[in-house]
Amino acid sequence: MASFFDNMIDSALIPERLQALKSSMITKRVSKGDILLRKGDRAEKTYFVKEGCLRSYTIDEKGKEHIFMFAPEGWMIGDIGAFAKGKHSELFIDAIEDSEIEVLNREVVNPTNVPAHEAIEKLVNRNYVLQKRIIMFMSATLQERYLDFIETYPDIVQRVPQKMIASYLGVTPEALSKIRGDLAKVK
Repeated sequence: MASFFDNMIDSALIPERLQALKSSMITKRVSKGDILLRKGDRAEKTYFVKEGCLRSYTIDEKGKEHIFMFAPEGWMIGDIGAFAKGKHSELFIDAIEDSEIEVLNREVVNPTNVPAHEAIEKLVNRNYVLQKRIIMFMSATLQERYLDFIETYPDIVQRVPQKMIASYLGVTPEALSKIRGDLAKVK
């Protein structure tokens, strides 16, 4: 997978500045299960997934996990609200596969440093997915939400355990299994 900066083209960004930004990023490998951000920590970083898959989630007062977002290759993930406002994170972020990531510190993703078109494109895509998800939760059936999940994350459906997909959809694994069975009968 290409680096976050590999496909940037911006005539206003001189090569020396782009090189300085690239050198300030850290590429690292994380193992399945590694926790990159804990609820309550300062959200000082965001992550670009070059290979593998990360997720963000919260745990409610009863200990139930609620998956907020998956980030397969080419996606960025972080607690953007906490990051932008300098607050403590409401989310956990961990690796659900062995992954190669680029760690982007606050100064790297500062809008004055990153070419505007690339930053806006990433934010628009993320906001679109989140907005669609909220609307789906308010009005769609479980079957519609599951089909939307498959469309949104086609490359990770087979890579993510069913219980995680169920958590993301806000249902039990048994309810998801039933919907998957119903869909299989229709095909």
